[in-house]
Amino acid sequence: MAVTGNGYADAGRPGGGPSGDGPSGGASAGRGPLAGVRVVELAGIGPGPFAAMLLADLGADVVRVDRPGGGGLAVDPAHDITNRGKRSVLVDLKAPGGPARVLDLVERADILIEGFRPGVAERLGVGPADCHARNPGLVYGRMTGWGQDGPLARTAGHDIAYIAVTGALGMIGSPGEPPAVPANLVGDYAGGSLYLVIGVLAALQHARAAGAGQVVDAAIVDGTAHLTAMIHGMMAAGGWQDRRGANLLDGGCPFYGTYETSDGQYMAVGALEQQFYDEFTTLLGIRDGAPARKDTARWGELREAVATRFKSRTRQEWTQVFEGSDACVAPVLSLREAPHHPHLAARGTFTDVGGIIQPAPAPRFSATPGSVSGGPALPGAHTASVAADWGVPALLDDAPDRPRDTPAAPSAKEG
Repeated sequence: MAVTGNGYADAGRPGGGPSGDGPSGGASAGRGPLAGVRVVELAGIGPGPFAAMLLADLGADVVRVDRPGGGGLAVDPAHDITNRGKRSVLVDLKAPGGPARVLDLVERADILIEGFRPGVAERLGVGPADCHARNPGLVYGRMTGWGQDGPLARTAGHDIAYIAVTGALGMIGSPGEPPAVPANLVGDYAGGSLYLVIGVLAALQHARAAGAGQVVDAAIVDGTAHLTAMIHGMMAAGGWQDRRGANLLDGGCPFYGTYETSDGQYMAVGALEQQFYDEFTTLLGIRDGAPARKDTARWGELREAVATRFKSRTRQEWTQVFEGSDACVAPVLSLREAPHHPHLAARGTFTDVGGIIQPAPAPRFSATPGSVSGGPALPGAHTASVAADWGVPALLDDAPDRPRDTPAAPSAKEG
């Protein structure tokens, strides 16, 4: 795929490759390493649904228990990628019989995921004690920002507050300016979802070996703090200053950062090691006149030299200069451009499911590849198939009068 103009040319279907139609999250769809694992997800927003999506990508049969009327900040269900490959039933946990329906599912499940504030699941009758009374081997995954205990445990919050108190937010951005907000990737998903997935899978291994389930308390503050382990080590060793834009990896270093090009786009530079730095300065055209990289007193002068050179050409021109080199330089692409980057397109890093371009499953497995078994699960659309597959006919008793078991969107490339 050729790079053209200021962006990347559309090479057709991103992530093209083997694909086929299949049921949306049904038991017969699971082909990944978690095939046969049953997961109940109590509907929420943010990190919980993303964690359940990852389990579904890896082959688990994920049943999402949606609430009638939906929740706040919800994306249009038809475009909510975090609900891909799942099945959905509608249950009102505040209605008579609602908790019993969930417990019927729990009895047949391996994992449950919930993201309520501490104490809410217990009040609704689906807390750990209720669930373990029905299924002692259940792994009960709890996803919160502050955790199940501590002074702030019962207060509201969002990603930005959680990463703020861990020190992670304070590291990001330029000196003298407010910290830069990294969307909700660092807290919700890196410090939250991924730690929840690690936790429930580790607990599942224990449950299968010992026959006993347990509760996994995945708090975004804990996970995000854990992500800063290397930085704390560097700080203890005197190799990291506790302020923004003054360190090797936070933009303070002139050969690890971003630079504007003549067309208002940006290039990312990460030429840390000497051999990579030498190639970088050679290709940039400043090797002979640039200050020594270890002379921190002249880093400002070096940064200006690098910035001036990058401003002399477009992003596309610099991309061609550095393409295939060991200079550790890459163009900064937008979300729409990323799927058409030649390397990502060749690997199928993104895929098209039902007309929605989205990230393909990750990581990859040689023997049991994960896959996207269908598009986003519409609320309540799979009541009949879940009732049959899981042996819970009571789900049909109070199901709303709506089309059930909506055909899946075409499944995506395996990962």
